[in-house]
This record gives sequence, C-alpha cells and structure tokens, in this order.
Amino acid sequence: MLGKLIAGSLGFMVAGPFGAALGLYVGHQFDRGVGGFSRPVSAADQARIRAAFFETVFSLLGNVAKADGRVSSIEVSQAESLMAKMNLDAVARRRAIDLFKAGSGTNFSVDDVMQRFMEVCGRNNNLKQQLLNCLISLAMADGDLHAGEQDVLRKVASHLGFSSAIFDQFIQMIKAQSQFGGAGSGAGAQSRPSRNQLADAYQALGVSDKSSMREVKKAYRKLISQNHPDKLIGQGMPEDMISLATQKTQEIQVAYDLIVKHLKES
Repeated sequence: MLGKLIAGSLGFMVAGPFGAALGLYVGHQFDRGVGGFSRPVSAADQARIRAAFFETVFSLLGNVAKADGRVSSIEVSQAESLMAKMNLDAVARRRAIDLFKAGSGTNFSVDDVMQRFMEVCGRNNNLKQQLLNCLISLAMADGDLHAGEQDVLRKVASHLGFSSAIFDQFIQMIKAQSQFGGAGSGAGAQSRPSRNQLADAYQALGVSDKSSMREVKKAYRKLISQNHPDKLIGQGMPEDMISLATQKTQEIQVAYDLIVKHLKES
C-alpha cells in the first residue's frame, strides 16, 4: 500500500493523471515484492533462514507435543519419523532432539521463538505458511488435534499474521489434503468418486463445489506454487524439509485431478 501511495503521488506530480496511473501500477508491483519477498535471497540470508526454520519447527513440535500435558510415545515417533524423512546426519539429528526437548520444557516461550523467527523470515509469506502447514500436519498425524495443541498452533498463527478465520481454513484444508496422501489414497483412480471424496477434494484446494473450473485451476496453481520445492529452497527453506512440501504437492495434485475428472464427466 505504501509503495502505491508514494509512486502514485510522484507520478501525478510529474505527468498528471497518466503518471499517477503508471505510478500506482509500479507501486503495486513494489508492494507485492515486499509482501511476498520475491526478490532474490542472498546465500547468507538463506543460511540464516534455514537455521531459523529448522530451530523453530523442532522446538515448536516439542511444545505442541507437551500441550496436552505429556509427550506421548506416538508424538516421539512422529518426530523421529520426520527426522528419518529428512535424512539428518548425526549432528543435525542431535540438534533436532535437543530442540524438541527444549520445546517441551516448562520454561519454553512460544512468543520468544516466534519473535526470532519473524525477525529472520517474517517478510517471506511462503515460508510463514510452510511453517504453519508443517506444524499442523505433524500435530494431526495421530488423527486428532487436541485443544491444547490447537491453542499453541493458534498462537503461532497469530504471530505469523494469520487471522483466526485463515487458521481455521488451514486446518480444514490440511485435514482434507491428508485424505489424498500415500499410494493407498487411490481417489483419482476410481471411475466415480464418492460425494465425500469430492467434498474433500474441493476442501483440499480451499474452494467450494460451486466454484468454476477457472476458480479451481487458479486455487490449484497457487497451492502448487506455494509448495514448489525449487522456490522454497531458493527462499531458504532447509532442503531436508522439502520432502514435506513435495508430499503436500502430491496430495494437492491428486485432489485436483479428481475434481477435473469429475467436472469433465458431469
């Protein structure tokens, strides 16, 4: 908004209404760049972002696990499964375990961790969404999201600048996307998907069954872009965490293919 105001005013002073219109367009592109952190990220910044993302994920996982009163064996297994998927070396694995334990400690502060994360990654909307997606997905890995876990995640979402309504939408979308994960989902291969599967597919993309094909495609492309591995690596997301985004992309693809097939046959 600031970019549009400044550029529009300067444009009007230099070239009248035409200059103002041109200035507004240039300012809009500037605002988009600032908001989405679309400019190239230096190697030094990438290293800082990778470290901040890694530390935030594992410490918050420990805090979420402890949110219902105790860290269960299932939650420990989930954290270990994540480490295995990331192919961490011995040093990184030890660091992840230490962060998880620190997050589950009584003196841990979500506010302090999120303040540090936002100082490093706060300008990058994709990484902020990836952090929340990652934490929600792992919290729901046992098939449930307890009240205590949801309280922690809602606080994280608030620090990231997401409203309660957007947070609730993330929850619903990730729940629906999880229905299309793994080789056994098979939703796209069925000749005629059930009503529940179609409902999950639309929910996974954040659209309704009243949406047009154009709206469905737009939502699909946006989600694919947000989870594109090369883009996320370029923005500083740790490469060993890219498997989570890749899995999310596969779930979105299956949901989208199911909707497209349904609409073509309708």
